Amino acid sequence: TTEIYTLSLHDALPIYLPAFVTAILSVIILAGCASSGGDVKRQDFQMSSLAKNDIDMVAETHQQVVFASLRELAVKLYKRNPREWKKDGNKCLEDAVAALSADPFPSVEGKTSIDCIRLAFDEEFRGDRVKAFVAGLETMVLNSYDGHRRFYVYNMLDAQKLYNSARNIELASWLIRTKHDSNNTLFLLSSDEGGKMNVGIERLFGKMINAQDMMAQIMADRTNRTIKNVLQSLVMAFIPI
Repeated sequence: TTEIYTLSLHDALPIYLPAFVTAILSVIILAGCASSGGDVKRQDFQMSSLAKNDIDMVAETHQQVVFASLRELAVKLYKRNPREWKKDGNKCLEDAVAALSADPFPSVEGKTSIDCIRLAFDEEFRGDRVKAFVAGLETMVLNSYDGHRRFYVYNMLDAQKLYNSARNIELASWLIRTKHDSNNTLFLLSSDEGGKMNVGIERLFGKMINAQDMMAQIMADRTNRTIKNVLQSLVMAFIPI
């Protein structure tokens, strides 16, 4: 079963809010006053910021952390599985990662989210397994944020979706370490010599799980709702988002 780590809103927000308040004040000051020195560039004030509260900014930051981690994960997996990025006719690894990180995120064989992740471990699939794995995680996480990349005061995210997405990331992490084909070969190599998962890859999964769990707890506190803890066996299916 998975272990659940949660922080209360009281514990979580002090970590983030001072930095955001400082950032907002800095933008306003820079927007209203021209810099007298050559080292500070004037920033354009974004009117959309007036429709945001601190939690909206926290949500955007957490989401950006996850997507940046997925981009880094794609690089690491492509380096260990170079045959994969070549399957779509990419000229280099960088092109494959750029296409994978494009907005909107790509689908694979018309599949997104959980269905796309499953393709990475389907023996009949002949396409780019790294793309299927990462694009599936990208779109699954985006679904947990109701498909939004920008958040405003009227956006009320579902804490349960965010929590469930963290459990799905845990399951994906377990599958990539353990799932073998009929020849007893890992579908995707993510380990160092000796079979232990690469520390950098393990760290990225941990960062994504923590970000989603933190955001789930913040939204649960904001909406005064209880998250249903899912005692998920690692051999069970992904949780729909």
